[in-house]
Amino acid sequence: MRPPRSPSRGIVLVLLLALSALIFWAATPVPSRGADAGTLQQEIDRGRARERTLASAAQQLGRLAGDAQRSVDSMRGRLTDAQARVSRSEGALAQTRADLEAARRRALRLRERLDRDSATLAANLRASYVAGRPDLVSVMLNSRGFAQLIDRMEFVKRAQQRNAQIVGAVRRGRTAALGARRHLALLLPGREQLVAQLRVERDAALQMAAALERRQATLERARSARLQALSSTKADRRRAERALTRLQQQQRSAAVDMRGPGGPWAIPWVVVQCESGGQNLPPNAAGASGYYQFIPSTWQALGGSTPNAYQASKAEQDRLAARLWAGGSGARNWDCAGIVGII
Repeated sequence: MRPPRSPSRGIVLVLLLALSALIFWAATPVPSRGADAGTLQQEIDRGRARERTLASAAQQLGRLAGDAQRSVDSMRGRLTDAQARVSRSEGALAQTRADLEAARRRALRLRERLDRDSATLAANLRASYVAGRPDLVSVMLNSRGFAQLIDRMEFVKRAQQRNAQIVGAVRRGRTAALGARRHLALLLPGREQLVAQLRVERDAALQMAAALERRQATLERARSARLQALSSTKADRRRAERALTRLQQQQRSAAVDMRGPGGPWAIPWVVVQCESGGQNLPPNAAGASGYYQFIPSTWQALGGSTPNAYQASKAEQDRLAARLWAGGSGARNWDCAGIVGII
């Protein structure tokens, strides 16, 4: 049977005794954050829930970071290919420019040579005109015999053919050089355009790779932050578990510790301290009295020898309190057992 509390004096007494119990417990090492088992358990449960959330988030971010890294690797491969194409096209463009410049220089040299050969040929023609072109009669008259005549005629013929061949070769070479120059000049814009297009593609791939790398780095930082928070949360939860374990050990010790001022006691001292402060109190407004704050009906039901508990000896009160406590199974008969955390 639970002893009722008085609405005024009893409540004040309970609060004062509860405060005394807390001061008593302060002498032992307890966690600073909440000496209440329920509060610590709630903190542990919240920590575990947060751990699950953070672990799930870190795992998801890890998958996303892995996907981002694979995308970065793929884009880097594309960037390498694009740079190789740019390099090949730039090489071809440089070669075309070099070939075009060489064709220009060759055409210039051939033009200069044609000019020189043309001038030489013109000079020879002028000399032949001034000296008079040798005819067959003059060659025959000036020749010393038939053999010399044949030699002179062949020489004149070869000289004319050689001059014509030189001029023709130079003209053909210059025509070929001009043709090559025109071909290369037509080829150059297309190659320049191709290089420009490949550079744009290369730069776009570079920007995409940089963006993917930034995303991957952001995901890694977010994952690292979640893992750090997870580690911190686990540490806080473990500290709360240790604090709860210490508190439960203290409560278990208090539940069986009958020692205290004026004792030994029939029930744990912390309950006695909360109920009466270890004093044989007269009845309060609810009629509860004595060291253990029995109400008259409970006292009489247990076989008390006096009308009120405080009128009996401490030994009788101890005996009946021990019977009601029943090794702890009757702890609910005292409100203070719940206040001090035994139940």
